[in-house]
This record gives sequence, structure tokens and C-alpha cells, in this order.
Amino acid sequence: MGGSVSCCISPGESPKIHRREVELEECPITTTEDVSEDTGTYLQHISDRELPDELAQEANPSDHPRASTLFLNKSQTDVREKRKSNYLNHMSPGLLTKKYSSCSTIFIDDSTVSQPNLKSTIKCVALAIYYHIKNRDSNRSLDIFDEKKHPLSREKVPDDYSVVDPEHKLIYRFIRTLFSSAQLTAECAIVTLVYLERLLTYAEMDICPCNWKRIVLGAILLASKVWDDQAVWNVDYCQILKDITVEDMNEMERHFLELLQFNINVPASVYAKYYFDLRSLADDNNLSFPLEPLSNKRAQKLEAISRLCEDKYKDLSKAAMRRSISADNLVGIKNSQAVLS
Repeated sequence: MGGSVSCCISPGESPKIHRREVELEECPITTTEDVSEDTGTYLQHISDRELPDELAQEANPSDHPRASTLFLNKSQTDVREKRKSNYLNHMSPGLLTKKYSSCSTIFIDDSTVSQPNLKSTIKCVALAIYYHIKNRDSNRSLDIFDEKKHPLSREKVPDDYSVVDPEHKLIYRFIRTLFSSAQLTAECAIVTLVYLERLLTYAEMDICPCNWKRIVLGAILLASKVWDDQAVWNVDYCQILKDITVEDMNEMERHFLELLQFNINVPASVYAKYYFDLRSLADDNNLSFPLEPLSNKRAQKLEAISRLCEDKYKDLSKAAMRRSISADNLVGIKNSQAVLS
């Protein structure tokens, strides 16, 4: 991974390894004619090259927690049409299948931002990619991601591969196969979507029928190495996709990193934003996360966590009060000394 062309050269299946640091080239020094002679070489500050906050948020939503995600904006057109159709037809889809709590039974959702449900998260990520493809603005792409020029299997690529949009189920099966075989986590799926949208923004390209598989594969490959302490090697993916070569995987990974400008950092706030936007996408499309009845064991565990948090909050309040009293005493002593002097 990183700036090297070859990431894995071992012909056999490799164990999971710790992720490697990306080596960056030194930033060149820029000079200007307006600098006086006594100041010497002028080094442009990074803030001089950055966009204003509002423009940066609009241009790079995968970098800023307050900017709306691309996939949620792409899905709004279809969501509004569904709501309008349901209103005109007096329909309420999914109402009878949804579980509700009662006096005797309480249903809880075990999927949290720190431990998302794997199956539901993959479904939501696949749906987000589906809306990206369906509601794309154009068909801008690069040869490295073109499935016709770099096929993932020996099967002949259909002639209409670039015009027929894939269904949500097809995208889900492709992602689920990779996650199941590589034993990846739900958190990795969210990071995959962050890298995918960052690629589309940085490279100014679109995810479309001709390139979606290789883009998704590249995003999963990179996310698994960055997120997991024990990453999957490129040669391991060649065991899953039997007909792809290690050299092709290495080349695609190198291009992916260069297009991301080696920005693989995902702040916790951005990760949380993508998680909750995926939950919103699920609600808009009736993809409910699994609800389970609250058992006695689970209730006791939640009560213990609640007590622990309450005790911790009390300790923090007492510590803050002691600091406040100490500060008041210090002010009082200084005032007394001033009067005596």
C-alpha cells in the first residue's frame, strides 16, 4: 500500500498484517516575486492554499462533519417521489411489518455507531452506491476502473455493460461476498463509503455501470487496510476473485491513493455523520435495522451501564466543584493580602 507499486508479491495466501504508513513526497517550496530580498525564500502556508470553510464543506463532504453526504442528496429525488406516490394512493408501506414496543414488550436496536449491525449496514451502503449510480450527473470515469479494460473475471463482459444500471441486490451481493470472505466489519463498510465519495469528489468523476465494481473493490481494499489493525493483503483478494491478478490490484490501489491525494484520514465526526445518514437512508427506504425484545439479561446490563455513567458524572461534578471552591479561596486570599498591604 502507499506510494509503492507492489504491495504484495507473495504468490500464496498471506496472513493479516498491520497497516503500513504511507510515504509522502516532500512539498516543494514556492517563491513569489513580491517577497523582499531580506526575507529570503517564501514558504506558502497551508492555510493560504485551503478553501474557505463553506466552499470546502460543499466541495469535500467526506472531510467535514457538517456537510451533507452525497448519497443522501442523491436519494432525495426518489424518496420524494415515493412519498408523493404513497400519499396519492393512501399507502403506508412497511407499516404492518414494523415492530413497536408495548407495555409488555420493549424492542431495542442493538446497532450503534460504535458497533453497527453488519448485514443492515452493508445493505445501506449498497443502497447508497445504487443511488449514486442511478442519479449520477454524467459518466466521467478513468481507464483504471473500467471493467471492460480491466475485467474482474474471465467471463465476457456484456456489450451493454456501460449503460445498464445494476440493481441494489447485485451491488449488495458483490459487497457481501467480499466482506464475508475477508471477514471485514461493519465499521469498515462505512469507511468504504467515505473513501468512495472522497474519490468521486477529489477526482471529479462519477460511479457508473462501467466502473462501479472496481471502485467499490478499491475502496474496500483501502478501508480494510486503514481500519483493521490486521489488514487483508492484496493477494488474499485474489483468492476471492479468482481471475484478478496481484499486479492489477496493486496498480488500482496505487491510483486510488493518488486520486485521494493520500488523504486516508477519517475523523470520528465524519464517521458518525455517515453512520446516521445511512440510518436515515434506511428509514426512507423501509430498510429497518433488526429489533429484538429486551430480555432480562440485556435490561440488567443496560441498568449497570447507566449506573456506571451516573457515578462517573457525579465524580466529575464533585471534582469541578472542588476546583471552583479552590479558585474562590485563592481569590479570597489575594484580596486579603491586598487589604493588609
